[in-house]
Amino acid sequence: MSEAPSANPAEAPFLELMQREGMPGAAVASFRLNLRRLLAGERGILAEDAIRPLAGLPDADGLGSHRRAGVDAVPRTAVIKLNGGLGTSMGLDHAKSLLEVRTGLSFLDLIARQVLALRRESGAAVPLLLMDSYRTAEDAARVLASYPELARGDVPLSFIQHRVPKVNAVLLAPAISPAEPELGWCPPGHGDLYTALAGSGALEALLDAGVEYAFVSNADNLGAVLDPAILGFMADEGIDFLLEAAIRTAADRKGGHLCRLQGGRLALRESAQCAADDEAAFQDLRRHRFFNTNNLWLRLPALADALAAHGGFLPLPTLVNRKTLDPRDPSSPAVYQLETAAGSAISLFERAAAVQVPRRRFSPVKSTDDLLAVRSDAYELGADWRLTLARDRSSPPVVSLDPRFFRLIDHFEARFPWGPPSLRRCDSLTVEGDITFGAGVVVEGNTVVRSARPTTIPDGTVVRGNLAL
Repeated sequence: MSEAPSANPAEAPFLELMQREGMPGAAVASFRLNLRRLLAGERGILAEDAIRPLAGLPDADGLGSHRRAGVDAVPRTAVIKLNGGLGTSMGLDHAKSLLEVRTGLSFLDLIARQVLALRRESGAAVPLLLMDSYRTAEDAARVLASYPELARGDVPLSFIQHRVPKVNAVLLAPAISPAEPELGWCPPGHGDLYTALAGSGALEALLDAGVEYAFVSNADNLGAVLDPAILGFMADEGIDFLLEAAIRTAADRKGGHLCRLQGGRLALRESAQCAADDEAAFQDLRRHRFFNTNNLWLRLPALADALAAHGGFLPLPTLVNRKTLDPRDPSSPAVYQLETAAGSAISLFERAAAVQVPRRRFSPVKSTDDLLAVRSDAYELGADWRLTLARDRSSPPVVSLDPRFFRLIDHFEARFPWGPPSLRRCDSLTVEGDITFGAGVVVEGNTVVRSARPTTIPDGTVVRGNLAL
């Protein structure tokens, strides 16, 4: 069983708040464990001397011998997409997955078409489930209503991630916003996947429908589609939890990396778990070579057993994220958001493993920088509706747009009125200043474009090197 939280009077207002909201017992217990750790002074740190780097992992491109087993397992496999993100950092107030990726097609449109293509190829009615947040559920349902053929009577199309109270960082009490009560709540991270999957009844429905495996990935990662070779490797090797990792690049220095605990089990260390003194080692790409793509594979009966053993949730490491009560107002009170990461469950399963995957399985969109790249011709849309790096590229272009003029989606769209420039032969693009791109602009090599005044790059311009406008 998971550790039982000790009685602490400081917990009471949080528990009363959650119970008043009708939160299920497992969700309350999970939050209570994270809160207890915070109140005890824990910050979820995983020290460098408590882990060992990984020298290597099995290569997913070398798993072809397992493909037959994977093809056989596809009818017993579900696709789960983590769809809780709002994209507030880009100024969005709706689901980020509604952003257009290709003309007229959003992330959710492409996800739906990917699953339908998989069904046609496999001949199996592979279930699609979205883990929505309380803020994205209506948006997602509206899009999926355009794909009625996705629905199955025995398995839901979505389930809702829980929400938890924010913690006032000074008072260590519930963070209250009388004018906007909703600001006092936040998602508990995608580690809530397991609690929400079980508590919603979706896990039981999947098991009753004969579904044994689930492939999980972020909704903003359109390179993540079900790969029968990886699935077959999991089935042949009797693996209960499998994580896809990729080689870290300079762009991944601050992302979570895979390692091994001194006791031998695999572990995921996120940036929030890194002490200041360990920052150099954390960002050392030669020492910690693999980052977590958040493409995860689960054997559902093993997950059900683990949840039953811990009271309906998994005791994952606590991530203490410091924010402000109103994310739009940096002067609002400081708060802690207590979260967990889905990939950190790798440490809880005895039969857990990781595989190295190519970069084509990882093309997330966390900012307008990323959005420009995936909208451009540096990425290709395949017949299976998967968005991957162009065939002649091994890594994405590194895009850095001036946040004063490009961070918010409306400002970004206004400066690319004719769509993205060609980035097919671009290694990096840095834009400094208020610059609008004309039609048919081509960017090549390593390019920096600067301007001290609002200006426009003329139609058809080929840009390379340092350009001052």
